[in-house]
Amino acid sequence: MKEKLLLDVEIYVAELLNKQLASTNYYHNAIHTRNVVASITELANREQCTKQDTLGLLLAGWFHDTGFIYTDLGHEEESVKIAHSFLKEQNVPEDTRNLVEQLILATKIELKPNNKLESIIRDADCGHIASDDYLDISENLFKEKNAKNGNHLSEIEWMKQNLDFLKGHSFYSDSAKQIWQPKKELNLLEVQKRIYKISQKKKKKKKKSTRFGRGVETMYRVQLKNHIELSAIADTKANILLSVNAIIISVALSNLIPKLDNPSNLFLVYPTLILTLSSVASIILSVLSTRPKISNVAITKEMIKENKTNILFFGNFHKMNLQDFEWGIDYLMDNEDTLYNSLTKDLYYLGLVLNRKYKLLRITYTVFMFGIIISAASFIYSYYINMPL
Repeated sequence: MKEKLLLDVEIYVAELLNKQLASTNYYHNAIHTRNVVASITELANREQCTKQDTLGLLLAGWFHDTGFIYTDLGHEEESVKIAHSFLKEQNVPEDTRNLVEQLILATKIELKPNNKLESIIRDADCGHIASDDYLDISENLFKEKNAKNGNHLSEIEWMKQNLDFLKGHSFYSDSAKQIWQPKKELNLLEVQKRIYKISQKKKKKKKKSTRFGRGVETMYRVQLKNHIELSAIADTKANILLSVNAIIISVALSNLIPKLDNPSNLFLVYPTLILTLSSVASIILSVLSTRPKISNVAITKEMIKENKTNILFFGNFHKMNLQDFEWGIDYLMDNEDTLYNSLTKDLYYLGLVLNRKYKLLRITYTVFMFGIIISAASFIYSYYINMPL
C-alpha cells in the first residue's frame, strides 16, 4: 500500500513540475526533488526511522517544492495545500497528512528544526552542498536567481554568497554530520579556489580565451573518463585471465602431474606440459599488461612553465616536495594554456598506456585460446594412439 502510494505521488509530482513549473526553475525542479528524496532515503535508513516516519519524510520530500508552480515567496504554504489535497484524495490518514505538512513547512530556511524528522528533511534539502557536482548545481541556482530577479549577479558575487552560506551552514542530523560534513568542507575549499582564480584574472585583466569554455571542459572530462573506464575494463579482463589460468595450473598440479609417475600414464606428459606452459605464459602476459609504470624524472618549475610535463598525474609529481607541487597547481590555475596542455598530455599518455595494455591482452587471449585448443587436441590424440586395440 505504501509503495503504491509513493509511486502515485512520484508520478503526480513529476508530471505537475514538468508541465506547470516555469522554465526559469533551473534548480528548483523535478531533478532537485528526486535528489532530495534520495537523500531522505539515505538519512532515514541511517537514523533508523520507523516505516511510518520514513513514509512521512518521503511524501514531504516529493511535495516540498511543488508550490513553486504558483509562487517563489511562500512556496512552502502552497506546497502544503497541494500535498493536503492530493493525499486526502488518496485517503491518507490525517496524522500522516499532518506530519507531511509539518515537515514541508520545516524546509523554510529561516526556521530551525525542532526534532529528528525535521532535521532530516532540512539536511536532505541542502544535501547538494555535499555533492561531487556542487559547483554545477550551484551554477543552476545562479542561473535561476538571475533569470527571476533580473539583478544579474556576477560570478564572483555569487561565489562569495556561496562561501558565506557554506561557512554559516550546519547539518542537523548526526548522520549528515558524519557522512556529508567532510564533503561540504571540500566544496568550501573549491569555492575559495574559484574566488581566488576569478580575482587573479581580474587583477591581471586577462581576457578569457574564446577557445576555452564548457564545451572544451566537457570534452576533456568525457574523454578522460572514457580512457579511465577502458583502462579499468582492461585490468578486469587481465584479472579474469589470471584467475582462470591459476585454476588450470592448480588442477594440473593436483590431479594430472601426480599421475605421471605411473608408466601407463606417460602419454599424458606432453598434453599436460602444453596446458601448463600456455597457462603460465598467459599469467605472465596478464601481469605485464597490468604492471604499473611510474616516471623517475624529477619535475622542476621550469619544466612546468615550458609545458614539458604534466603534474596532474601522480606518477610525475611523486618526487616533488609539497611546496613546489602547490606552486605548480597554482600556476596551472592561473594559466589556462598550461592547464589545458597538461590535460592534453594526460589524455595522450593515457592513450599510450591503453594501447600497450590492449596489445598485451590481445596476445594473452591468443596464447590462452591456442593453448587450450592445442592442449585439448593433444589429450585427444594421446588417448587415441594409446587406446588398447
